[in-house]
Amino acid sequence: MTALSKKEKQIAIIGGGPGGLTLALILQNYGIQTTIYEREMHDKSLERGGSLDIHEETGQKALKEAGVYEEFQRNARYEGEDFRLLDKSGRIYLDEETESDQKGNRPEIDRGLLCELLLDQMNAENIKYGYKLESCISLESGMTELHFENGVVETVDLVIGADGAFSRVRPLLTDIDIEYAGLTMLELNILNVEMNHPDLAAFNKRGKMFALADHKGLIGQLNGDGRIKVYASLMVERNWIETCGIPFHQAKEAKEQLLALFSDWDDQLKNYIRYAEDAIIPRRIYTLPVGFKWNRHKGVTLIGDAAHVMSPFAGEGVNMAMFDAMELALAIVRNPHHIEKAIEEYEDRMYEYSSEKAHESEKSLKLCFSKDAANKLAEMMNSFQENGD
Repeated sequence: MTALSKKEKQIAIIGGGPGGLTLALILQNYGIQTTIYEREMHDKSLERGGSLDIHEETGQKALKEAGVYEEFQRNARYEGEDFRLLDKSGRIYLDEETESDQKGNRPEIDRGLLCELLLDQMNAENIKYGYKLESCISLESGMTELHFENGVVETVDLVIGADGAFSRVRPLLTDIDIEYAGLTMLELNILNVEMNHPDLAAFNKRGKMFALADHKGLIGQLNGDGRIKVYASLMVERNWIETCGIPFHQAKEAKEQLLALFSDWDDQLKNYIRYAEDAIIPRRIYTLPVGFKWNRHKGVTLIGDAAHVMSPFAGEGVNMAMFDAMELALAIVRNPHHIEKAIEEYEDRMYEYSSEKAHESEKSLKLCFSKDAANKLAEMMNSFQENGD
């Protein structure tokens, strides 16, 4: 075991998502204690996002280092790698099915379940719920003062922003802010699809369905709890959510207006909107500039979306967050008495691999919402397979 120093350094992780939890668990495995400050109240029944594909070379490596890989394998859905690609007419360009005995390298797991796997191995006293960070202040001593909305003020040696795209830690390091990527996604949920809508269950199959055309998309993603999460995606102006006139909190009326936006799409594809059972949640997609770097700071660093938020169209978000967590944790383990050196090692390496993934993600977003997108994406994916990528 590694001790951080005779006087234990105070390490704060802001955000208890997969990245923050992976970081805390790896450090815990090496005898280094941290405190996670999570803004939400702890509620195991709380829905925490959709299904994630965990990549062999990044996310799975981090899970191995965290000591939860076997548990992950028991819960992962390898059949979730099934993928269908269509255009708006319903023409199928790709129809990939995973054999029942075949294990690919990007299995799916629901985000909430992934968080629970990590939480189950953590010391419960190392995570504080209901701590929403309001601001950070750098002190002359090199420490950082954390001000939370609940009135608590903490002073720490190292603060790690794992608090996503709208990070409250990032402004300590840079004036550069996230930018709207030009894409708005409307999230819908179709519950218990196999029982309630067997026609759509058969059409969607066990993984993801992408229908792309006219700078729009319908994406269906089967989750482990039997629901299909649907993302109706539109290249629109940043203020479209406020100006489009769709009452997102009134599901029936909102669905009718949304169906009108996809009026010339195949009827079976429109079932992804018709069958949705609850309110539509609009989300703007944001990015940081490709190759983004910040001013190095003695006791502050970032991981995941706080460091390099990118579009979801390369499937890298959670994988990068967990890989960052592993890289930073191991840098701290290698330099237990030199936090500055650990941060420097981690950031130099992270800038390199994350900018490469951010570039891929930007390219993929543009391709998916271009003219003739289904055909172009099929060509790109077939080319990858032929080259063994």
